[in-house]
Amino acid sequence: MIDLFPIVGPVLRSFDPETAHGLTIKALSSGLMPPVREKDDPILRTTVMGLDFANPVGLAAGFDKNAEVVDAMLRLGFGFVEAGSVTPRPQPGNPKPRLFRAQEQGAVINRLGFNNEGLEPFAQRLERRLERQSSGGRKAPGIVGANLGKNKDTVEAADDYVLGVTRVAALVDYLVVNVSSPNTPGLRALQGRDPLRTLLGRVLDARSACKLAKAPPILLKIAPDLTDEDKADIAAVALESGIDGLIVSNTTIARPAEIPEPLRAEAGGLSGRPLFAPSTAVLREMYGLTGGKVPLVGVGGIASGADAYAKIRAGASLVQLYSALVYAGPALVLAIRRDLAALLRRDGFASLSDAVGADHR
Repeated sequence: MIDLFPIVGPVLRSFDPETAHGLTIKALSSGLMPPVREKDDPILRTTVMGLDFANPVGLAAGFDKNAEVVDAMLRLGFGFVEAGSVTPRPQPGNPKPRLFRAQEQGAVINRLGFNNEGLEPFAQRLERRLERQSSGGRKAPGIVGANLGKNKDTVEAADDYVLGVTRVAALVDYLVVNVSSPNTPGLRALQGRDPLRTLLGRVLDARSACKLAKAPPILLKIAPDLTDEDKADIAAVALESGIDGLIVSNTTIARPAEIPEPLRAEAGGLSGRPLFAPSTAVLREMYGLTGGKVPLVGVGGIASGADAYAKIRAGASLVQLYSALVYAGPALVLAIRRDLAALLRRDGFASLSDAVGADHR
């Protein structure tokens, strides 16, 4: 694949971040991005939650909120793509500006607020994708997930997640309950033991009610800004509820010292390189608290194969990235795959799964 990002990237970054993102989605939708031709290294193949992944490198939620470019992103070399977050009703999100780059720090701050077109357009795009595949259309290999959120003004949060599960469970390979965005008032309070137990119970019941031959795994996406009690509660509920995995973690409301003024004062969630250490620390803790019995997806600050490998050794079975693409472009995906395979072989692992949680042994 010819990497045009050294030319295109600076042009995109000359626009405000949200405009640049919109242009990127349009380019991907139009098929302008050439697919990656390099086959996945066999050492990267892994089975997690009953799903077969050609490689463990995924696209995090937030990039493709409306499920517009799922296949285009899979063709760039991701092993899986997570669309959303999607809410039952369309909502505009928070006032602009609401997306900020911290380029020298490799970071992004966002307070988008679950801006999306709503559940129905999202689901219809996924339906059309499956229809194309069933009629002999070209299928991009890879796993697809849907990240579910709640509308800002919904009082009973579980109602919105149930609507999401009911509408898209048959259209994706896995589902994510997102209770950790800092940009929807009160959302993170759902991570407490009792609210979480109630919410996940209703979500699991909704999945069962779909009566699917193969029910999609359900994962919970959590915040990095958790107390020790929060983490223990989430681990306990994850184990007792029977959910299929945890995504660790969402963006942080903390502002590390390297984030300069005036960006430090911007409200919202921080992602990118400064999130790597704190999110990996939480990942490591959650692996310990769950005894390695709940599959973990490591997210936060991944910008290299070494970063992905560190998450895996800390306990992640899969990894996701987004912010690093803003600065490095799509060629990063292939670079991470190559470097991760080399690191696994260097350390004598026969497969990716052998390395999961290696730092705990």
